[in-house]
Amino acid sequence: MRRADLSHVEAWFFDLDNTLYPAHSDLFSQIDQRMAEFIARFLEVDHVTARRYQKSYWESHGTTLSGMMAEHGMAAEPFLDYVHDIDVSVLSADPHLDAALERLPGQKIVFTNGSLKHAQRVLEQLRLAHHFEDIFDIAAAEFVPKPQPDPYRKLLAQTRARAQTVAMFEDSAKNLLPAHALGMTTVWVRGKSEWSGPDAHHTAEHIHHHTDELTGFLTTALLRQRPDDQV
Repeated sequence: MRRADLSHVEAWFFDLDNTLYPAHSDLFSQIDQRMAEFIARFLEVDHVTARRYQKSYWESHGTTLSGMMAEHGMAAEPFLDYVHDIDVSVLSADPHLDAALERLPGQKIVFTNGSLKHAQRVLEQLRLAHHFEDIFDIAAAEFVPKPQPDPYRKLLAQTRARAQTVAMFEDSAKNLLPAHALGMTTVWVRGKSEWSGPDAHHTAEHIHHHTDELTGFLTTALLRQRPDDQV
């Protein structure tokens, strides 16, 4: 793997789902299923119709939650509690990722469209919680989801990080567009889902680096190290 020069990076923003754990864990399929169940009950529609709303709002509003709030006046908390009530035991700790995160200089933040409770459960299961000084969740973003620009600006202000010294890691390529526009270094952790890659309306010019596997990328990245320190 070609080394990426990340020696300028002082702050590291990581998406959570399908980024800090591999997409093949299939954890998000549980969330996906529970979203459809909640929508079907809330709107009193069948499963097929609920799925249609779910995908449509993800495309038009950035998240299904945002669409349901805007179009149907749905409260966020019951939805978030229900869809994140999942079995995280399918995730396993990765000691190599643990070691790679330990080496990263500067602050590390989880930046997620999910809930704080969900992020905490996942990080504890992965045994990575101790690396992150904060979790910037959908509530902290005032329920404005990625890829809307406002939460990126708010997170920069909250962390007092300069965008030019931030690296952002995401499995959803479209969520890297605002990061690139603000001047962050962008890393796309490629997934297999149809929605993870650049869409027909965008090229991949906003992606500085890409990888199929976060641990390997971080392990081989050229970090700010002492000359005798080996990755």
